[in-house]
Amino acid sequence: MAMYTNHPVSALPTAPPRETTGHLLLRAWCVFVIVLALGGVGLVNAAGAVVAAVVAVASAVVSAVVWVVTRPPVSVSRLPWIAFGYVAWATASIAWSAWPLASVLTLLLLVITTFQGLFVGAVLTWRDVVRAVTDAAKWVVGLSLVFEVAVSLLVRGPLLPGFVVPAERMDPVLYWSRDNLFDGGRIQGIFGNANLLAAVMLLAIIVFGVRMAAGAPRRVLLIIWTVLAGFLFVRAGSPTAFIAAAFVALVLGTVLLMRTARRPGERTRWYLLYAAIGLGGGAALWLGRETVFGVLGRGADLLGREGIWADVAERAQQRPLAGWGFSTPWVPTEPLIDGWIVDHGRTVVQAHSVWLDAFLQLGAVGVVLLVLVFLAFLWRSWFFAVDRPRWDLRGDRPYSPLTLLPTLIGALLVVQGLTESAPLMLWGWMFVILFGAKIKQTPFVGHGPGEISASVEGGERQR
Repeated sequence: MAMYTNHPVSALPTAPPRETTGHLLLRAWCVFVIVLALGGVGLVNAAGAVVAAVVAVASAVVSAVVWVVTRPPVSVSRLPWIAFGYVAWATASIAWSAWPLASVLTLLLLVITTFQGLFVGAVLTWRDVVRAVTDAAKWVVGLSLVFEVAVSLLVRGPLLPGFVVPAERMDPVLYWSRDNLFDGGRIQGIFGNANLLAAVMLLAIIVFGVRMAAGAPRRVLLIIWTVLAGFLFVRAGSPTAFIAAAFVALVLGTVLLMRTARRPGERTRWYLLYAAIGLGGGAALWLGRETVFGVLGRGADLLGREGIWADVAERAQQRPLAGWGFSTPWVPTEPLIDGWIVDHGRTVVQAHSVWLDAFLQLGAVGVVLLVLVFLAFLWRSWFFAVDRPRWDLRGDRPYSPLTLLPTLIGALLVVQGLTESAPLMLWGWMFVILFGAKIKQTPFVGHGPGEISASVEGGERQR
């Protein structure tokens, strides 16, 4: 029997577009690169600094080969040249460095991290960048939780780096894991440091939330991952991370409020109000830090950080213009570092402040360059989040939740950088480069040379 229909042939249902195997492999490699940046400290604890360095160099070589093969479109004029200026000054510091070998070794890490950030941003679209960061965060959350569970159930006691079980009780600061999962104490995950664990867990919560807001599939699983990251975040018990979470929430609320502005000048009033709240809140926090950190179970000097800051500032002032030479982190075997600042019997390997570390290593010039790097990143990420996407006469395009990620990560790094030097290395620096360069190269999600032009809004749901 003949069948008739009024629907045109073009209306027949079609299967959703599928990603090629090559693209899946490319994103998988980027996930691995981001996992190395997020959990690189864990690799050092597990296999040692030499193995970690070999893996880092090998990964950079592979990424370089992939870049040459894929040849993603890159505008040279839109590269993060200010960040390159900071890297160039760090490189030049080898000429006057008080620890030249340490400068060369740590500069290699800086260059690799910078390159990997550029690589991920160049070969992936905005949606794929967020998906890759999400998958990498899942790996770090999962590995940290499994590691702590395994230590508590199998080792049943503290564990030293290299999977060494100590023969006798030692200073807890030396442990990779303190076996605190079931006794209510602070846990450290694969990082061997509760503050580093808390920062990455906060990052995971941010990116999971952005993915859910963007309508990602399997949201129930994302909620489970968010709960797990939240559990590790709370159990890490990091005062800096708690303050960073509050600041991230404030920035998120501000961005969403700015998006409601309809008239010229309406944002100005909100900017003035939030500036007053931010300055007033910061001053109150500093003046009342003894009470605040007492409530959080920490001393007002943040576990001796004020003493570290004083020692670093004293040495930095001896070479105020160009600094002592780049070394991020400090190499503890260097004679000028070994035994200089000691905490719990171990040589301290950072200034516990991004700005003091930059001042010590690269002087006032380095601080100015770093301020410009972060200002450029925060400026671009802010307007990437609050401005409606517009590349033609149409001015009613909807906001994308994905545009929230750079500015929220920027808020996290700003607060973390006050008491930690982590934003100068590994995932902190990598994300500054990745998102800063990506916003310059492709300022709109789904539009531009670095995006898939054939993708449609809601394509996330089709995959």
